[in-house]
Amino acid sequence: MNSNLDFVSHLAHESGRFAAAVAETAPMAPVPTCPAWDADDLLWHLAEVQWFWGTIVRQALQRPPLAEVRPARPASRSELLSFCSAVSAELVSALGSAAPQDRVWTWSDDHSVAFVRRRQVHEALIHRIDAELTIGLRTSMDAQLSDDGIGEALCVMYGRVPDWATFSTNDAGVIRLHARDNASTWLVRLGRLTGIDPDDGTAVDEACLDVADDSVVNADATLTGSAADLDCWLWRRPTIETLRRAGDNRLLDQLEMVIGLGID
Repeated sequence: MNSNLDFVSHLAHESGRFAAAVAETAPMAPVPTCPAWDADDLLWHLAEVQWFWGTIVRQALQRPPLAEVRPARPASRSELLSFCSAVSAELVSALGSAAPQDRVWTWSDDHSVAFVRRRQVHEALIHRIDAELTIGLRTSMDAQLSDDGIGEALCVMYGRVPDWATFSTNDAGVIRLHARDNASTWLVRLGRLTGIDPDDGTAVDEACLDVADDSVVNADATLTGSAADLDCWLWRRPTIETLRRAGDNRLLDQLEMVIGLGID
């Protein structure tokens, strides 16, 4: 995590850009990067997410809010926009008032407000891109925030191994992701995640990745692009420029397959 980033300020900024973009859409306009959603579905999704995490942080909850206290979806576009604006401001206020080390419920092993700050700014950033693409617009992404987004996507969203699971590398090789504008790199190994999910008892056996130890110097393949493009690629959003591939193409194809599975 980039400790120099002001996640709360970035969250306020990205949420504002999301609201401005989605306000320009027709309510039923299809969202190209979320095929099952129209613009109002996207608006409600981020509003609901921000209400959820704002409630958790503001009340220092140690478990998710009960279903019966969760808000119903507003019926009209104007009500949706007003609700989104209100809960976005409440989330920013709650995260700004809480200490990063304060303990709250999260789905991660990290139960800190710092985790929520980081997760929510990247949630807002990616959905801001979705809203812009819905109206055929694409504005810039902060390079440092995008750089942190790569690390979060790799280490938290794709590479998180639950306590009940095991990651086994397939020893196919190491892939280096290189953000050329920040000179940042991440080393990735591919493998499989296996175990029994305690929530429903189902057996899990799926392709996965793990961020390799920094002591690994040589990579068998490299994927290079701007931090913004790498961040978008990891979230299966369109890049501005084509990422540059070098080295073992078979290994890069395997990485593409894992990324193609998406993030839950």
